[in-house]
Amino acid sequence: MPAPTQDALLAALSTVNDPEIRKPITELGMVESVEVDDAGRVAVTILLTVSGCPMKDTLTKDSTAALSAVEGVTGVDVTLGVMSPEQRAGLREQLRGGVAEKEIPFAKPNSLTRVYAVASGKGGVGKSSVTVNLAASLAEQGLRVGVVDADVYGFSVPRMLGVEHRPTQVDDMILPPVSHDVKVISIGMFVPGNQPVVWRGPMLHRALQQFLGDVFWGDLDVLLLDLPPGTGDIAISVAQLIPNAEILVVTTPQQAAAEVAERAGSIALQTHQRIVGVIENMSWLELPDGSRQEIFGSGGGQTVADSLTRSVGAQVPLLGQIPLDTSLREGADQGMPVVLGSPTSPAAVALRGIARGLATRSRGLAGRSLGLTPASR
Repeated sequence: MPAPTQDALLAALSTVNDPEIRKPITELGMVESVEVDDAGRVAVTILLTVSGCPMKDTLTKDSTAALSAVEGVTGVDVTLGVMSPEQRAGLREQLRGGVAEKEIPFAKPNSLTRVYAVASGKGGVGKSSVTVNLAASLAEQGLRVGVVDADVYGFSVPRMLGVEHRPTQVDDMILPPVSHDVKVISIGMFVPGNQPVVWRGPMLHRALQQFLGDVFWGDLDVLLLDLPPGTGDIAISVAQLIPNAEILVVTTPQQAAAEVAERAGSIALQTHQRIVGVIENMSWLELPDGSRQEIFGSGGGQTVADSLTRSVGAQVPLLGQIPLDTSLREGADQGMPVVLGSPTSPAAVALRGIARGLATRSRGLAGRSLGLTPASR
């Protein structure tokens, strides 16, 4: 049997994606050489972005599998090297679309990424649980999804999504970890142990700016930001850095929580952001006999939606009600979102319904170029 051609080997390697960048290694300049001897044994050298790349075993395994599937290949030897500073600089510029300087891609008027800032008036309403499950559900539907854990003081997204390794840094560019097909970044990935973050406004703003501008997100369909509770520095920074971000308000049925949630949503009046809708969490507990026990009362979500509708002068819908469900808590502790781990559970059904609604929303034209030019006379 004749030895495989160079073109056939490169075609096979073009099916191997870098696990973090999610692009073919051939496009990224990571294949330094590929050779085959007369006996059909292939020797390939792959250049890692950094020497300590946490996904090098995955790259080795995927490259070996791809090359082994080529007719005539009898064996594969993978050698891992490291990019030179010049090669990394070229990669950074390529990933940034030929733009050398940092920028926040989601802030561009022609950005096609829909940005949802998930807000709540107070802590403990399940905002982070809602965020990670919406992200996982949207990704399961085939969308490209990213999550920024902007709750700097109370970060919990990495655990809830089961993120197992730190981000990879290519000089001044950060490659976010991927879990359940969701790209994730959090201050918790940079803090040793369980140490608290003690920062004031300017440092919080700079951290968020880095998460949005220094991280390579690629082409995202949806970016979710898990905001801290309340109307503090981060909420204001989001409005400044990504003016087109839309707000999702999470509350519980309890009237006291609803009143606080209204204040969190009303910040949109000052920042000129759109409120997508309200999500009511912990709505009821389904009992074995099929009845419902409303542990935290009822009506809070609809009350918030109605109040915000009056305040902003536009319809703010109640997007859904999520019942109390032990599988939701268990999934968060295990790093397996309930929409994936227990898709038929009551909470998962509600969350998947909300995610479907968000996935099918039509985009507005505000701030976007229509590509039209006036006709000459």
